[in-house]
Amino acid sequence: MTTDVTDDHKARAQAWFEGLRDRLVAEFEAIEREYTSGQHSEMPPGRFVRTPTTRTNEDGSDAGGGVMSVMHGRVFEKVGVNTSTVSGTLSAEAAKTLGAPEDDRRFWASSISLIAHMRSPHVPAVHMNTRHMITTSGNWFGGGSDLTPMVPNAADEADFHAAMQRGCRVFGAETYEKYKKWCDEYFYLPHRKEPRGAGGIFFDRHNSGDWEKDFAFTRDVGVAFAEVYPQIIRRRMGLSWTDAERHHQLVRRGRYVEFNLMWDRGTLFGLKTGHNIDAILVSMPPEVRWP
Repeated sequence: MTTDVTDDHKARAQAWFEGLRDRLVAEFEAIEREYTSGQHSEMPPGRFVRTPTTRTNEDGSDAGGGVMSVMHGRVFEKVGVNTSTVSGTLSAEAAKTLGAPEDDRRFWASSISLIAHMRSPHVPAVHMNTRHMITTSGNWFGGGSDLTPMVPNAADEADFHAAMQRGCRVFGAETYEKYKKWCDEYFYLPHRKEPRGAGGIFFDRHNSGDWEKDFAFTRDVGVAFAEVYPQIIRRRMGLSWTDAERHHQLVRRGRYVEFNLMWDRGTLFGLKTGHNIDAILVSMPPEVRWP
């Protein structure tokens, strides 16, 4: 594969994604143990279940895989933290989407992807993913994170956006504004003419020409998320909620399902590249309503 990315670069990227997964898994399990009073606190604290995933090429040959880490708990109704490192040959459709040449569709990709659906309507749902993609036409980083409050809270939204801005510091304020705007435009449901949530940042095909700087940026985004989201959870998880607030939460989750199944590029890419279907659809909430 023609690329300026070495095996060492690939190994470092994969190690980072897997290390971030382990950090988040440990932090979320700690939150589950800390929650000892409030609605559903009588439930046992959740623990992640890790399940290996595999991928095969169109000819049946091995194409890598990953680990699906899922927890159902008393704070997290459902949270998935997946990592994967896959390679092989893209389908013709996926190659066209990614701009890879038809006559050489080889690729390599490593990533982390997280989605959290919370029991309390006062704790916002969240999505985060970062990835490194290499094809014969080039390499890039992509991803971002966005917050989906069920009960709007200005302080949570401000803190989350401040964290994402810190994540962009290696490239400065202009990059943050660019990727914030991209997030607002991307996480939008055109059929309902409404945003999915409170936004964050979104970036794709990020390649400044400096791999080390781009990798640092990707790490900073992950660290910023790992710092701010647990803070938001801890200050909201003890608040009580009503049946009406729970109903509203489940209706808002329907919007999440609609976006992921109709518009989300990551979901579509996973389906087109033949990855584990359960890992692809781990983003689906455990309960949802369409009134």
